[in-house]
Amino acid sequence: MNDRFAHHLRLDQIRDGERLDLVADEAERGAVADRLGLGAIDRLEAHVTLSRTGKLVRAEGRLAATLEQSCVVTGEPVAAHVDEPFALLFMPEPETPGPDDEIELGQEDCDVVFHDGAVIDLGSAIADTLALNIDPYPRSASADAALREAGVLTEEQASPFAALAALRGGKGGD
Repeated sequence: MNDRFAHHLRLDQIRDGERLDLVADEAERGAVADRLGLGAIDRLEAHVTLSRTGKLVRAEGRLAATLEQSCVVTGEPVAAHVDEPFALLFMPEPETPGPDDEIELGQEDCDVVFHDGAVIDLGSAIADTLALNIDPYPRSASADAALREAGVLTEEQASPFAALAALRGGKGGD
């Protein structure tokens, strides 16, 4: 994938404790917004500290973004803000397992990004981190009214307890 927000860093040039401030320009924000299916990204920046041990690179820092998503009910724009810490581990691509080999992934493996042994792409990893931190089902202020108008029940109305309460209410409150 051609990622406009790519920030390729050569492993042999990464210094332990190196600090980076990545601030996406307008074109980069537009490319990331298109990639993530967002209406717009008004601000995207990451403040990162890198540490390297051999071919392993740790990137720890903070991601900040101001963006616009579409409401899942009405399609109206919904403003959102992300301000989250992150920790990524870049490591060489593992040997390809056989077709019948199982791979166990633990929670610590979820923020691992593989690299080719020479270069890491910090910008693409930051964009992926943003994708994981945005609301997957944003709702506008008018979403509840639109759902009511369409006849969709709320979670409370659709619960089994609401159905039991309705049955009990129909029997005269015994």
